[in-house]
Amino acid sequence: MDRLTVGILFGGLSEEHDVSVKSAREVARALDGEKYRPVFLHIGRDGRWRQVDAPGGRELAPAALSPDRAVHGICLGDRQIRLDVVLPVLHGRFGEDGAMQGLLELAGIPYVGCGVAASAMCMDKALTYLAARRAGVETPEFFILDAHDTMMPEDVGYPVFVKPARSGSSFGVNRVERAEDLLPAILEARRYDAKVLLERAVSGREVGCAILEEKGKILFGALDMIELSGGFFRIHQEKNPEAGSQNAVLRVPAPISEEAARAIREAAAKVFREVGGRGLCRVDMFLTPEGRCVLNEVNTFPGLTSYSRYPRMMAAAGIDMPELLDRLIGGAIC
Repeated sequence: MDRLTVGILFGGLSEEHDVSVKSAREVARALDGEKYRPVFLHIGRDGRWRQVDAPGGRELAPAALSPDRAVHGICLGDRQIRLDVVLPVLHGRFGEDGAMQGLLELAGIPYVGCGVAASAMCMDKALTYLAARRAGVETPEFFILDAHDTMMPEDVGYPVFVKPARSGSSFGVNRVERAEDLLPAILEARRYDAKVLLERAVSGREVGCAILEEKGKILFGALDMIELSGGFFRIHQEKNPEAGSQNAVLRVPAPISEEAARAIREAAAKVFREVGGRGLCRVDMFLTPEGRCVLNEVNTFPGLTSYSRYPRMMAAAGIDMPELLDRLIGGAIC
């Protein structure tokens, strides 16, 4: 049986470049060499594409993904490599926001993960919240400041989280307790996105739900829970995340009742269906002391690093990384 040629895209222009490289390394370790022939494509912070021998490894040639369906793959100078499927192991802007998915659609190459519309919608937290409310899932109260807004909302209701609306990470996110700290937090968020989300804090514990979708059927990983000692979860900004978070402990499975777990899974599935999710997704919810499920965010291509939540949740459900990749690739090309 011929091996499938799998393009593994990683790096990218977002602030999550380094996380993407780490995710790609885990993919490279787990990918079955008897089934797949990997082609590693690194997108530098400068936007240049290069074929490399491994994530973080040696450059082999400048590369470009061709939108020409006759190529169905990448151009390397005067030669081409046809790709059977692509794993876009990219996080944040220009990778997880529909841009890369649109290029792959033009090229006619099957790819793992959500499509253009779902990727774009879930990158914008405000649009995600509107979709969730349409599906009957509760969200935090929020305000939107566009690029030209100079007037601050009068009834913010502290504490409030100030976030770049379309960054896909915890960079530029701040918790604000006082009115005098609001403008500096908005200016910090605007370093990452002109559109800013002001989100009222929700009292509750954060529970993550990992979703694996195959042929329309949803399979759930074990739920996890973040237990914070202070601040908020921002492990990807820490110096040595492989050793664990500085301010949080992840519990897998989440120490919650089966009734609460069922409610989290049902709410996550509703959001996933409403946005048109595909392949994989991690939906993070707040579980309030009263037992309400409130959406936090949706990650359409969650991290796959050694310390990432999604692979841990799937492993706790009995699906290790090699099997997970088999199932994701199989779902993309079926």
